[in-house]
Amino acid sequence: MRRARISSVGGYVPPGVLTNDDLSKMVETNDKWIVERTGIRERHIADAHTATSDMAILAAQEALERRGIAANEIDAIILCTVTPDMQFPATACLVQERLGATKAWGFDLSAACSGFLYGLTTAAHLVAAGTHRYVLVVGADTMSRILDYQDRATCILFGDGAGAFLVEPANEGEDIGFIGHLNQIDGSGAESLCMPAGGSRLPSSADTVANRLHYVKQEGNQVFKFAVRKMQEVCEEVLVRNGFSGSDVKLLIPHQANRRIIMATAERLGLPLEQVIINLDKYGNTTAATIPLATRDAVCSGKLEKGDLVLFAAVGAGYTAGAVLWRWG
Repeated sequence: MRRARISSVGGYVPPGVLTNDDLSKMVETNDKWIVERTGIRERHIADAHTATSDMAILAAQEALERRGIAANEIDAIILCTVTPDMQFPATACLVQERLGATKAWGFDLSAACSGFLYGLTTAAHLVAAGTHRYVLVVGADTMSRILDYQDRATCILFGDGAGAFLVEPANEGEDIGFIGHLNQIDGSGAESLCMPAGGSRLPSSADTVANRLHYVKQEGNQVFKFAVRKMQEVCEEVLVRNGFSGSDVKLLIPHQANRRIIMATAERLGLPLEQVIINLDKYGNTTAATIPLATRDAVCSGKLEKGDLVLFAAVGAGYTAGAVLWRWG
């Protein structure tokens, strides 16, 4: 089997910015309260004419341009999102057509904040199997479309954005690329973080709209406790499974939901702050886009270089959780 590597990254966030001070004029909150509890200072918000596919395309184009390949060379597109442009067709179809990826097949993958890691795991195995050369994995979410800006427990957390990885085979003999993964789900937490209405269980109606059931609902304390425990567990287990320890990790790139969750994980792994990427202060939680956006920041700042052992980790609604280990290059 061939070893898959991440050969390029791209990202996009819309220009509109919503600060904590802006939110304090909309709900009962303030900058100090938000920063102390989450670490978030501002988030980017898409305008009324921008959808998930629009951001996904811009992130994908940046990744392709950096690699220097044309869209018609892509074999598959995995579009990770919980905010598709519409229920169907899949947003991957819209991205494929507008990119000009004429040879690609693809699909949408819904696993909330863990979605990008699930997509990345899938891409690594498609490449390793020898059936695909170029797989584009995109994480994109327009969370502002499903936020209740009367609910301070949720509206302060999320922003909009997109990120993309290009996955392809490593050159023979190169010690870089995909090493291992651990992905999990725990459906017992399904009701702790969800959007209740709009599906087959509770179809859209005048009542669901009036009762504000088409917005994100979260049991904050329950989700926080699970995330702190599970993020640490999956990171430690994927390292042990593959013969590593926290001291071997050059960089931790976690899902950007809460600074306290990230710092607890880093402390458990024995990683100092300079070996952890945290950018949620600028973007908030962009759901499936957080890890590729954080990776792009790490590459651009020179914190992630060829040969580095990098650990990606996430926990999200479902519950979902995952950790993926790569040798960068």
